[in-house]
Amino acid sequence: MRVAILSFAHMHAWSYAAAVKRNPEAELACTWDEDPDRGREAARRFGCPFVEDLDAALAPEIGAVIITAANAHHKDLAVRAARAGKHILCEKPLATTLADGEAMIAAAKAAGVQFMTAFPCRYAPPVIRARAALQAGAIGEVLAIRATNRGRMPGGWFVQKEFSGGGAVMDHTVHVVDLIRWLLGREVTSVYAEMATRFQDLEVEDCAILTMELEGGIFATLDPSWSRPPVYPTWGDVTMEIVGTRGTLWVDAFGQNLTLYNNRAQKAQWIGFGSDVDEAMVADFLRCARENRTPPITGEDGLRAMEVALLAYASAARGEPVTR
Repeated sequence: MRVAILSFAHMHAWSYAAAVKRNPEAELACTWDEDPDRGREAARRFGCPFVEDLDAALAPEIGAVIITAANAHHKDLAVRAARAGKHILCEKPLATTLADGEAMIAAAKAAGVQFMTAFPCRYAPPVIRARAALQAGAIGEVLAIRATNRGRMPGGWFVQKEFSGGGAVMDHTVHVVDLIRWLLGREVTSVYAEMATRFQDLEVEDCAILTMELEGGIFATLDPSWSRPPVYPTWGDVTMEIVGTRGTLWVDAFGQNLTLYNNRAQKAQWIGFGSDVDEAMVADFLRCARENRTPPITGEDGLRAMEVALLAYASAARGEPVTR
């Protein structure tokens, strides 16, 4: 399977490209980027050609693409890739509007190509074990969830609303909402959100608290804030405390790490060990592309998670809960 990376605007592009390079049944055919200098640097690092013409990245010999552009550019790239007959792995959030997300999914269906949303947290061993425990009834009936996806403020286009669609809420809500849907098989029915800009001088929010009600009366809270300082040892976290009638399940998706006191960096760093979630996700996508079968994380999954983030913005604007 020959793969093209469409844009290195998102930092995850680098780890996804490395995962393709390590996959024995795939080839990183080329990079394309709206920023030619960045695209050439990526091509140099990964030992593949850089193409300036998007049509060259969608040539017949390319079987699949990974879209890691700014959020607002996902739709145009995905629609063009689908019409060119390419299987698609698209970075989260799926888009910045429901209409764009729906157009992406419709284009893939019309072209008969597979479309997967990049939610690598599903591949974290603690999350997989938690799902097995929940399905086995280990903590009884789930009553509530307290979750976090706190991180450092990423800067760049992430804090420019025209490209990102929003701030911390748009960036971080979707990961945890997707995990809740996957772990419990329940949809979010209403959202109440409060958000503000407290840590940085930005045009978008950098902190928030979401309270969500799920089908069956379960409620969940989420802190998706960019509340970690630049010197924090890692980019952030994904944690979930799941409360049931027979016990509580604690999930730390990225808790497997070592602490490195790095004199060169002049700070402590957490170095992850164990499974590489990006590599596992990319390998799953490539298998589905080769076999032309529906991926485990669909475009619809991406759309449902993004919808909750958009409901959070609507709730914060109105000052009241918003129902789907």
